[in-house]
Amino acid sequence: MPGPDPAAGRTASSGGGSSIEESALEAVAHLYHAFLTGLILLVVARKSPRHAAELVFRLFRRKHLEQFLPGLAKLGLSALPDAVACAQYHYLSNHLGGVGVEYIYESDRKAWIRYPPPRWIWAGTAIAGVPSEVSAAMLRGWHGHNGVSLENPRLGFVCTGQTVDGEPGLEGYYLVGDRDLEPDERLRFVRGERAPRFDPAAAPAVDSASWPAERLAKAHRNYAMDYASTALLVLLDCFGSEEGRFLGGLAARLIALQHTREIATQLGIEGSGGDAFAELFARLARAQGDFVEIDRHGDTIEIRQSGWHLMRRVGQTPVAAFEAWNELWSGGLASIDRFLEWQVVERHLEEPRFVWRIQPAS
Repeated sequence: MPGPDPAAGRTASSGGGSSIEESALEAVAHLYHAFLTGLILLVVARKSPRHAAELVFRLFRRKHLEQFLPGLAKLGLSALPDAVACAQYHYLSNHLGGVGVEYIYESDRKAWIRYPPPRWIWAGTAIAGVPSEVSAAMLRGWHGHNGVSLENPRLGFVCTGQTVDGEPGLEGYYLVGDRDLEPDERLRFVRGERAPRFDPAAAPAVDSASWPAERLAKAHRNYAMDYASTALLVLLDCFGSEEGRFLGGLAARLIALQHTREIATQLGIEGSGGDAFAELFARLARAQGDFVEIDRHGDTIEIRQSGWHLMRRVGQTPVAAFEAWNELWSGGLASIDRFLEWQVVERHLEEPRFVWRIQPAS
């Protein structure tokens, strides 16, 4: 669901009017999308493909259990034949999240879904660093579990190609067979089959009048933020607080160092220094659904944030999750001005409420 639309901070530029600026929404989606991809690649490189596959499996299984059945109902698909409902769910939910996807109906018992390149989750050159088992873990976590969630033991998913293997897209079909499937048959990989050509006119659609540009931009933002926040929590479950904080924080810092200047340029923020970064932070925080106030005291800039839309669905956020996430802003400031430091002054996870200080590095 779209987040709140808080008022602007007192001294920071955070966009005028009552609506959130779409460019900032897109920037937030870009940042968290990059963090998700970077985190998975970091685990591949610093741990192993096996560890990364486990992370991806747990991530997508958790998202499946949270979202699949409620999403079917919300999208009005629950009454459709199971294979068709599953494929249409992936088409519509990913489409609203800004992910390229295709849907092809073949029969009430067989329906295709195809993710053409460029793949959203493996943005840009990242696709060259994703092992096959990591891509397959996404399917094991979500697609192979749909039959279990729908209490249809004959429903499975057949994958006919993965982009990371050099195929022209990740594709496959939901199939209701003639007998109950064994657990290892719920997801199968086959060669020699190809999805039929996609016809957009034959695909399901949401009411365009109900989805104006700003609402779609918020959906793209929420999609990236929800996957990034869940990935961070799953990371801590997989590796524990200490190692999870290190891996998540390093991924966040690297992504911030790599992308912050690009995002600032896209938002029309020029120059270096604390004021430039404070403006950037305020506009991104507001676009995330949080309230921010900024004050300057001599060489020091104080930033106060109320709310934490990123973790809005988490009961008690682990301290390690905050510390890893905080590296997005520490690394972002370093990329803007490496002679300044980002200091946490107050951290209240229950409310939530945070205070940071930008000051000359000691």
